[in-house]
Amino acid sequence: MTHSVTFQLADEAETVAMGCQLAELIDSGAVIYLHGDLGAGKTTLTRGIVQGFGHKGKVKSPTYTLVEPYELARENVYHFDLYRLGDPEELEYMGIRDYFSNQAVCVVEWPEKGGEFIPTPDLDITLTYVGDSREVLINSLSERGTMIVKRLYS
Repeated sequence: MTHSVTFQLADEAETVAMGCQLAELIDSGAVIYLHGDLGAGKTTLTRGIVQGFGHKGKVKSPTYTLVEPYELARENVYHFDLYRLGDPEELEYMGIRDYFSNQAVCVVEWPEKGGEFIPTPDLDITLTYVGDSREVLINSLSERGTMIVKRLYS
C-alpha cells in the first residue's frame, strides 16, 4: 500500500531540515529516488539526509563521479547523481549493485536514467517550485518506505 505526504518548504534551510528529519526516521537502510528540475533542491535535501546521519563536511553533487560515498558511524550513505549518465549499462561496470544493501542508504538523483540497474525505491520524492518555495511530495513504494512516511505524521 502506497502512502504519500506533501510538505511546503519555504527555503534552503527547511529543505535541509526535511532531509535531517528523514535521516532520523530511517532505521536501517533505504533507497530514495529524487526527482525535480535542475535547481529544485535534490542535492540540498540530500545534504540534510547526509548531515542527519552525522556528516559534518560539505555535501556536493557527484555529477561527474556518479557516486559520493559517506561512510558514517550510524549508516553508510551513497549519493548518486545520474544526470550525466550516457548509458544505464555504465552502472553495471562501476559495480552499482555493491552499493545497494539493506544496511546502506542510497539517494539517487535522476533515477530514470538508471533503468533496471537500480532497485525499486523505498521512497520516491519529487521536489517542485511553487513560487519562491518548494513543494516536496514523498511517496512510499515499499513496506520500509511506508513505515518512514507514517513516522513523518507522528
